[in-house]
Amino acid sequence: MVGFLKRVAHRLRSRRTQLALAIRVTVAAVVAYTIANALHLTLPLWAVLTSLIVTQMSVGRSLKATTDYMLGTIGGAIYGGALAVLIPHSSEAALLALLVLTVAPLAYLGSLNPSLTAATVTGVIVLLIPEMHHTSPLDSVIDRLIEVTVGASTGLAASFLVLPSRAHRQIRASAARVIELIAGAFSELLVGLTHGLDNEAPHRIQEGIGAAVTALHAMGQEAERERAARLSSGPDTGPLLRTILRLRHDVVMVGRECLVALPANVQARLDTPLSGVREAIDAHLRASAAALRSGANPPVIDPVQFALQGYAEEVASVRRDGLIRGLPGDVAERFFALGFSLEQMRQNIGDLDRCVAEWSTKPPAKAFSSESLPRTRSGVDSGSR
Repeated sequence: MVGFLKRVAHRLRSRRTQLALAIRVTVAAVVAYTIANALHLTLPLWAVLTSLIVTQMSVGRSLKATTDYMLGTIGGAIYGGALAVLIPHSSEAALLALLVLTVAPLAYLGSLNPSLTAATVTGVIVLLIPEMHHTSPLDSVIDRLIEVTVGASTGLAASFLVLPSRAHRQIRASAARVIELIAGAFSELLVGLTHGLDNEAPHRIQEGIGAAVTALHAMGQEAERERAARLSSGPDTGPLLRTILRLRHDVVMVGRECLVALPANVQARLDTPLSGVREAIDAHLRASAAALRSGANPPVIDPVQFALQGYAEEVASVRRDGLIRGLPGDVAERFFALGFSLEQMRQNIGDLDRCVAEWSTKPPAKAFSSESLPRTRSGVDSGSR
């Protein structure tokens, strides 16, 4: 029983962000319904639904959802109410025609501007509710605006007051997860130089990274929205997100270059240094992710530098021995492009270390330096020439 309770507690701690959201949503729904009943609103349902819509995972996302939903509601209510008041629709045919006039323009505007997607629903509600409850269109507009205002205010207040979650804090865990995905994909792809990969392998190996990067950038926008509203403080998310995106591009390039295995004689020479590069970069990226997640200082980059230097020296030796001259054109091109990609990755890892240092909550470590080795023209560079 003790072991079971510990596992449950660990699971809850690992899902505390989602648990906090569930609590916020519940509180927002209950409070919105209570306020709507106290105000004797026509349809308390819409206050509750609005509170659910605007209560999001982070404060920044809640701000965006509230702004968009209120803009759409106000626009749809004004447009739908104006049509209902100005155009007679006593017959069913007239009501259907008016419904077309309401939905078509608002749906078109919503497709052009996602912030106005709520306008179509609001326009339809304002038009049809008077027919069901025998009220005036103007009363329908007022009721709708009050209902949405109650729901939006309640949801936004819950986002601020009930176990608030800042997007800026969530960036750490999400960025660390993406870095770990990049590390795993890089390590698996580089094996292709000695074993070869089928054409679908790069897509399979990198599956999920693109979606994770997109979600991370959306979270970055939420974090910057919070910073602009002075709701959170901390480093600018831009450098970190751009560096992760560049590392993602490096992995894509490595995947293209590792589709065809190197000839056996070249493999024999480069297998050991390539394994060193793979292990060093994989370990460094995972250590960087752990440091970012915990707010620690970045790991020392020296092992990556030494591994790439060893690979560079062996590449230079292979070229001196003329082993590259006999390679087919496409294989030689991929071989040289790999050198360029690894050099780009080295530079981007250095940028990542600087970003992790900026996000660190601890004093800078003296051991950290992306310039711990002289930046000479290495064989990684020469392999790309």
